[in-house]
Amino acid sequence: MALTHKNTVLIFDQTGSGPSGYRLQRRSGGGSCHVNQAHDVHDSRCYAHSVEFHLGSKKLRPLRIESDPFCSSGSFLSNGTLLQTGGYNDGYRRIRLFQPCDDDSCDWKLYKAKLSKNRWYASSLLLPGDHDRVIVVGGQKMFSYEFVPKKSTKQAAIALPFLHQTYNKTEGGNNMYPFLHLTPSGHLFIFANRDSILFNYRNGKVIKTYPRIPGHGSRSYPGSGSSVILPLDHRDNFQKVEVMVCGGASEGAYRAAEDNNQFLEGLKTCGRMVITGNQHMWAMEEMPHARLMADMLILPTGNVLIINGAQRGVGGWENAEHPAFTPYLYQPKKKLGKRFSVLKASGVPRMYHSSAVLLPDGRVLVGGGNQFERYTYHNVRYPTELRLQAFAPQYTDHRFHHTRPSNISLEKYSSSNKTSELHSSTKKDGQDNTITVRYGEEFQVKFRVGHKSRLNEVEFNAYSPPFTTHSNSMNQRLLKLRSRKVEGGNEAISATVVAPPSPNVAPPGYYLLFVVNGGIPSVAQWVRFSSHA
Repeated sequence: MALTHKNTVLIFDQTGSGPSGYRLQRRSGGGSCHVNQAHDVHDSRCYAHSVEFHLGSKKLRPLRIESDPFCSSGSFLSNGTLLQTGGYNDGYRRIRLFQPCDDDSCDWKLYKAKLSKNRWYASSLLLPGDHDRVIVVGGQKMFSYEFVPKKSTKQAAIALPFLHQTYNKTEGGNNMYPFLHLTPSGHLFIFANRDSILFNYRNGKVIKTYPRIPGHGSRSYPGSGSSVILPLDHRDNFQKVEVMVCGGASEGAYRAAEDNNQFLEGLKTCGRMVITGNQHMWAMEEMPHARLMADMLILPTGNVLIINGAQRGVGGWENAEHPAFTPYLYQPKKKLGKRFSVLKASGVPRMYHSSAVLLPDGRVLVGGGNQFERYTYHNVRYPTELRLQAFAPQYTDHRFHHTRPSNISLEKYSSSNKTSELHSSTKKDGQDNTITVRYGEEFQVKFRVGHKSRLNEVEFNAYSPPFTTHSNSMNQRLLKLRSRKVEGGNEAISATVVAPPSPNVAPPGYYLLFVVNGGIPSVAQWVRFSSHA
């Protein structure tokens, strides 16, 4: 799943699991589909395997996705287009594009160029700069990376020995879907299996090798741990970068599940490490219970939600049991031992092939769960799950209504007359008037709080929505922005906020801006950060 700047959520699945609930008039690859012909009724190409979910109307719009995106990767480009890479079978080397629109005319398109290598279970990340270039790393038995678009027509995949070094043949690889995080230096943090490096993708050099995360087992697919880069903060000029990795599968879990149908307890530990500076050590702590195949999402407050997953087993078809029904809230600023809290449980198992995304109103959309190679609805313990749910964090409760900032508007000073002319983010006549703010530029945020409510410490937090699959939220980051001044009364408050200083800190594109008052976030407004006005 992925949230677009049009307030829709793209949802898609593999094309080979059988007929879905949404019939197409024309099959993928061409040709009409007929309701009265038995072959077409059972032909999965006559059914939609991707939908666009409109948050406002709650309506689903079937989409036609060409080539199989099973276990693929994705990154949003600076104009809000989702660039989607790899997959399975006829999708191994395909590149797909989805550019969101206002009139329901948009659909998936195939990029003419292809990837150099098969990218099944690979990860991708948007790189800083003006070229809208994405790096795609790894995949099943793929020990290399490549760029989309390529720097030249002759450029091939580039070997990454680190992926050879972290590959565990007897445990299904255990280094697929590597975790990628961009640092303010412009280098990449790459984590696979249990190890991590700082990598200069411009010259292909490893700058730093970090200590191995303590404990046995694996954090990467099919071990399926999760990772986030903790919020970057203007108070240290966005220079301190701390990464967190949680959960995964125990040593031997893959062979136990595949060969003996035994499901070993997952990993219970999380590790945090500051990856900037010169001294590096994993600080370990324990979750309330073991967990794998979970989604880790940064909430507007800067806390981390851990949701979905299982307590035993490993990633793969029918390889896990004991669903992890209870979400965890992780508060990174609290003292060790006080950071985890257990939230209200769901009654819906969300294990293999589940997903979650943060929404503009601060809730989390949760969907999916398919333990079987085909859609399977009956006579199994964990049927294919078709229901969507919204998880509502505590800060959405009505008792915080008067504290919650409302009527948010973003306004940009004109470069020609900074003191008088403002451009508003308010939409008119169906047009997308999201403001574009240059790096380091000031813009104005106006909002209100409830009558007789106290204006507590207020934050302006910008969130980059990820592409989320297989416990990997690619390109996710949250930035705590500097505000020059906050002034006015409850009914009309104005703040001057400073955009991130560089594309290394905030790769160009659309961000959700939350106004957070005393830990209670507003409904977000979209803002676009760019090198160009």
